[in-house]
Amino acid sequence: MNDPTEALRSDPFLGPIVEEEEPVTVAAASDPFERLLVSILRQQVSMEAAAAIEGRLFDRVEPTPADIRKADPETMREAGLSTAKVEYVKALAETWADRDWSESYFADKPDETVVEELTNVRGVGPWTAKMFLLFGLGRADVFPVEDLGIRTAMKQVIGEDLSRAEMVETAARWQPYRSYASQYLWRTID
Repeated sequence: MNDPTEALRSDPFLGPIVEEEEPVTVAAASDPFERLLVSILRQQVSMEAAAAIEGRLFDRVEPTPADIRKADPETMREAGLSTAKVEYVKALAETWADRDWSESYFADKPDETVVEELTNVRGVGPWTAKMFLLFGLGRADVFPVEDLGIRTAMKQVIGEDLSRAEMVETAARWQPYRSYASQYLWRTID
């Protein structure tokens, strides 16, 4: 079955959500570096706080590897980034430029390889790497169990408190469309 919505519609957990919600899409970002940068900005803060910081930062600094590399750390802190996040986004910009990363660089790499490469960058953990797979590269089969929203939604939808391993096991039923399933799960808590 090539239609993710149809495939998920028959699932006893997700089917009612799919019926109720508008269809979701999974597509690569127009600027994968900026999308990865945004994922770092969204680490451990609310979406509202992240959006405010993102707006202030992008008003001051273009979201490109070259501009982030040369940006004054104080300017970035004034935009709302912590000292640690300044280090993280600078490390990302350095690595992105030094390794000549791009959407085409990652295109043929398996998800596990992308996660491994990204998590070697200071400040990029499994959650950030999976957000990049899903929203930066538009990969169809990503299940970010590290995300609090996903775990909250899983508890609501499944009706019981599962361990992360049990959530991953349950989500295996949604392969090869776990990115779509994740987006439907997020909609249950919006």
